[in-house]
Amino acid sequence: MDALQTIKEGKAILGIEFGSTRIKAVLIDADNKPIAQGSHEWENQLVDGLWTYSIADILAGMQDCYADLRKDVKAQYGVELTRLAAIGISAMMHGYMAFDSKGEILVPFRTWRNTNTGEAAAKLSELFVFNIPLRWSISHLYQAILNKEPHVGQIDFLTTLAGYIHWKLTGRRVLGVGDASGMIPVDTNTKTYNARMVELFDALVAIHGFPWKLDDILPQVLAAGEDAGSLTAEGALLLDPSGNLQPGAPLCPPEGDAGTGMVATNAVLQRTGNVSAGTSSFSMIVLEKELSKPYEVIDMVTTPDGSPVAMVHCNNCTSDLNAWVNLFKEYQQLLGIPVDMGEVFGKLYNNALKGDPDCGGLLAYNYISGEPVAGLAEGRPLFVRSATDKFNLANFMRANLYAAVGVLKIGNDILFKDEHVKVDRITGHGGLFKTKGVGQRILAAALDSPISVMETAGEGGAWGIALLAGYLVNKADGQTLPDYLDNNVFRGNKGEEIAPDPADVAGFDTYIKNYTRGLAIERAAVEAKA
Repeated sequence: MDALQTIKEGKAILGIEFGSTRIKAVLIDADNKPIAQGSHEWENQLVDGLWTYSIADILAGMQDCYADLRKDVKAQYGVELTRLAAIGISAMMHGYMAFDSKGEILVPFRTWRNTNTGEAAAKLSELFVFNIPLRWSISHLYQAILNKEPHVGQIDFLTTLAGYIHWKLTGRRVLGVGDASGMIPVDTNTKTYNARMVELFDALVAIHGFPWKLDDILPQVLAAGEDAGSLTAEGALLLDPSGNLQPGAPLCPPEGDAGTGMVATNAVLQRTGNVSAGTSSFSMIVLEKELSKPYEVIDMVTTPDGSPVAMVHCNNCTSDLNAWVNLFKEYQQLLGIPVDMGEVFGKLYNNALKGDPDCGGLLAYNYISGEPVAGLAEGRPLFVRSATDKFNLANFMRANLYAAVGVLKIGNDILFKDEHVKVDRITGHGGLFKTKGVGQRILAAALDSPISVMETAGEGGAWGIALLAGYLVNKADGQTLPDYLDNNVFRGNKGEEIAPDPADVAGFDTYIKNYTRGLAIERAAVEAKA
């Protein structure tokens, strides 16, 4: 069936992902190949000291993204998009969206980027004997309680951004198990919230006399392939105000961007992993067994089908690197030379590979915001060198590329060097890998592991959640998600692999030792510059 017929017969599948800087929609066919796409650019706002996106911006962004998809369908195929076979919604994980009984948001959406929950996260980690990160929903909830915020007693529903959008489209208060595991820990045996921890939390806050228990306000947890409701008439009109989209399409459980990244890179089996590197970065390693103990810098989450995953999440990745590249773009414009950003990135990134493996002693810190893995609640982007360091363009760019994955290396060194976790394949995806071979080689050096990148890596999480929607409606009876991905989607494709260069590995190890010592400079900068 060709793409036109797929669309006309309502057999196309839609995936939408709300990323940090872009909302993206991907339409796929029965072979899981993208046939149309749309997007909407946006940015978070710092309001009263907290990073947020307004409800108005969320909904308007979704509508504009879908309208852009409709426009692409019309331009390519000359038809209107009216029916869909299935829909999937994904978004940046974690954070805090609290609603009252009327469905009104009680405080502005608090995103994963906020690091104001240190007291709550520390107390909950001790209570649960389990690492509870700053950005998890339960940390935000308990911090609001500690801060005596009056809205807490009015909470009727607490969810993530993906859960919110899914609720608006279907009326169902549900969440995929992967995203749910970033609200409060999930029991991988029952594939729902850890009952012991829920009881401990309820007992902890009982003194406040809230009219709810935790289970009352959290979304129902669903694994990949389970029924998560269908597009209502109200939901169809919200997504497509033109009125062309018909209701009725089934939706898969909504997932976080970490889960869709695992799906998009076929990394849901044990001993596989993936690294997403864009505005933020995170690695996801699917474990054969539990870690020997909790680690503050390693989050235990799950795959979309409920397997345990060790996650290292870094708040910062390419934003500061992109800012430096934009300086070179401005310089090129001053010279009157037409700018092709793909060429600018390509030239600078490839030149970085000519630099010294240890960057000639240069150091870069890419902390646009706080970085919990490095122990920093706030960040200040820095470039540091001494008079004797080898300061040239290649080393400068290499240092900034190292910085993009430096914190990721710190966390993964615990997994590979201390816990002796074994992996057969790690796949990279995200903006860092757009320049062929460069980000891949840098990451291979950081993790001392072969890194694969697939041709589909650029499709990202919107494609990943579309695949989960496809799994919902196209899986065979009893077919597992790993089997579906292997046989229906990737068909043995493991991508193009780059092995770590021993000189690069040794150079990165030297860089990270200097980087770790230099964190004192970063801390001083945070204290000195408001």
